[in-house]
Amino acid sequence: MENRAPAQLYALVFGAVLVVAGIVGFFYSASFGSPGDVDAILGILDINGWHNLVHIATGALGLAAAGSYASSRTYAILLGVVYIVVAVWGFVIGSGESILGIIPINTADNVLHLAIGLVGLGAYLATPAVERPSTAPQH
Repeated sequence: MENRAPAQLYALVFGAVLVVAGIVGFFYSASFGSPGDVDAILGILDINGWHNLVHIATGALGLAAAGSYASSRTYAILLGVVYIVVAVWGFVIGSGESILGIIPINTADNVLHLAIGLVGLGAYLATPAVERPSTAPQH
């Protein structure tokens, strides 16, 4: 992992965390019903089946992108921007509401989404557009 770019680390770590969060979320709420059918992980983060699927999907994309320098950089900027937009959207509509009428959010979700997005932007900015040549000996 020492030779990985910041975007690759971001894709790997956040990819794994989001997949695990989505799977664990199904133990709290597997409901795909109306947005009001929610539960809260640890009594803090509102989730339902749709929210869990979004986490699994965005996490799986990160795991798939982590092996590629360019793909992980693209993942970092795209996930960063999307999660920041979702966080701002969540802050605007308010705690206890839902994104697109199906994904429940609250203030804690919005703060977490904002943090994930900002770290993604940071990983993108910390990863040069062109990969540095390897200093490993060639055989």
